Amino acid sequence: MGGQIMPETKIAIESSMYKALPLKPIEHVEKLIAHLKPHANTRETKCRQIINNENNRPHQCYLLLKGTIGVFRARDGFMLNSEVAPFIFGLSNQLVDAEYLLMRSEECSEIAFIPLEKVNDVIANENLWESLAKVLIYTAGRVYDHCTRISAPTSYDIIRAQLYELMRESNEFRQNITAANYIQSRTFLSRSSVMKILADLKKGGYIVTDRGVLKQIQQNIPLKY
Repeated sequence: MGGQIMPETKIAIESSMYKALPLKPIEHVEKLIAHLKPHANTRETKCRQIINNENNRPHQCYLLLKGTIGVFRARDGFMLNSEVAPFIFGLSNQLVDAEYLLMRSEECSEIAFIPLEKVNDVIANENLWESLAKVLIYTAGRVYDHCTRISAPTSYDIIRAQLYELMRESNEFRQNITAANYIQSRTFLSRSSVMKILADLKKGGYIVTDRGVLKQIQQNIPLKY
């Protein structure tokens, strides 16, 4: 990998990987939330508040009504994914122990809690199977997308993918985390390599940052470095 962005790739279009990012089925998420929320308990959370550390509670689903939630591997704090409202967490891991995951609000958020057993009852009684299927398909696509991004062949490929992912986050979330910290929390890359590539991208006019915070992707980031 070279030390400068290759000039012949300066006008490179986004790869099909980014065009194929799964689209959230907003209509079906909102339909499920509308049916489930009357049975849930809602509360406001602070920024960076752990929300699923209650012990001895039945398996819960979490309705993200406002804000952003990050999902982390409990044993080492590695960030697996994040979602912006609206969304529902807890539908896809019903048959496994959820204690290996930590969920954290990445900005001030509004979350509703509802026991999984009640969720399944409402879905069955209200015939919400299509909406459930759409959300599960989206969740599976997000997991596949994450695996694709972190297993890219080079550090540059991984960082490029993470920058596009960061731009999908809410504005409030992006203002409270540097691009370098965001990338490092989701990858195994060294800080020095992340900082060098970010500096080269900024110098080339591909990204705009302020004190490390990603403000804009100015033009399509080249496929090669």
